[in-house]
Amino acid sequence: MNATSTTTPPIDGAALLNEVEAFHRRFNVFPTEAAYVAVALWDAHAHLIDCFETTPRIAFLSPEPGSGKSRALEIVELLTPRPVTTVSASANALYRLVESAEGLPTVLFDEVDTIFGPKAGADEALRGFLNAGYRRIGGALRCVGDGSNQNAQVFGSYCAVAMAGLGSLPDTVLTRSVIIRMRKRAPNEKVEPYRQRIHDKQGHALRDRLAKWADTVREQVTDAWPEMPEGVTDRPADVWEPLLAVADAAGDDWPARARAACLELISAAHDNDEASLGVRLLTDLRDKVFCGADRMPTAAIIECLLRMDDGPWGDLDDKPINSRTLARLLGQYVTPANKPIKPRGIRTPSGFPKGYYAEDLTDAWTRYCPPPPGESATSATSATSQVNRGELVADTATAIRHVSAETATQPAFTG
Repeated sequence: MNATSTTTPPIDGAALLNEVEAFHRRFNVFPTEAAYVAVALWDAHAHLIDCFETTPRIAFLSPEPGSGKSRALEIVELLTPRPVTTVSASANALYRLVESAEGLPTVLFDEVDTIFGPKAGADEALRGFLNAGYRRIGGALRCVGDGSNQNAQVFGSYCAVAMAGLGSLPDTVLTRSVIIRMRKRAPNEKVEPYRQRIHDKQGHALRDRLAKWADTVREQVTDAWPEMPEGVTDRPADVWEPLLAVADAAGDDWPARARAACLELISAAHDNDEASLGVRLLTDLRDKVFCGADRMPTAAIIECLLRMDDGPWGDLDDKPINSRTLARLLGQYVTPANKPIKPRGIRTPSGFPKGYYAEDLTDAWTRYCPPPPGESATSATSATSQVNRGELVADTATAIRHVSAETATQPAFTG
């Protein structure tokens, strides 16, 4: 009788996650309800990281300062195990931290834009740590020892990582992350002032309860194969699998909320992603330059690109795009015959300028570009224009094509 009365009741995982979510709401205004769900699940997953094959990064990003990114990171710090907050760290130091006997850390990078931003030098070692540590098998091979007595040793990098910064992150990091796009609070959006000496204790109490609950579901989560929402595969599935497993273990309405948040945030990430420069170039060539033509001189292509007010082509590393840059960007992709795309000669009455053929670009257009607006993915690449006596016949309905036709009759261009 006494033993029964003193038995500790099981922890209600759903109610606990509700409390974690409410704690974040006190100090941050996230852009969507889905963001609150994702952050609460991420906090909990950090206590179960040894159960998963992957650990998603979470990134609080905004275009301007004062959007609550650092505060979000501070609250995450209170709720996660063995947190280590930094604004600057070497990859070697982080590898040592992960290998320490104290257990896997939760690494929190504030001002991460100073590491990967446009004004920062590329830190490939640190980027390698973030990318490799996303999977349990990740790590770095280093030589350790004294003098000539060196031995190869693998240093693990698998650990939970949260980031906050301005702008964006390298694509390789973004695709491994749950992305929360922070905004400045509107005048009617209020939060509770954060006081460390008061709220740290409250956050740590929640953290300790999360750790206890995690121990009760560890076996369940380890063996879990959560059902993915329709259409979520590959890397996005890897990112969300641990969070959905946590939601399923918590029960109540968390499984449904988690899957709704998964679809919403994946869609938002795609909508906000800036295509790589190469994909942007391919898409602009298809939709705004070639427009169904079967060939275009390099000079005409460059002139068309530079006329685009919304394009990046007038300022690539402080210089407008030229024939050399065009060739370098397109040379990353291959023709249907699996050869690098290169400029070829185009016969005209007045010369033999270099240019590009649509038939060389069709494979890259199909594989990398989104479908043309209002058209099927193949319509732009299947359309052709006539070549009469070696001249490109421009579509009279497209002003850009007039430029192409005029340029095609200019003296030979060797770019």
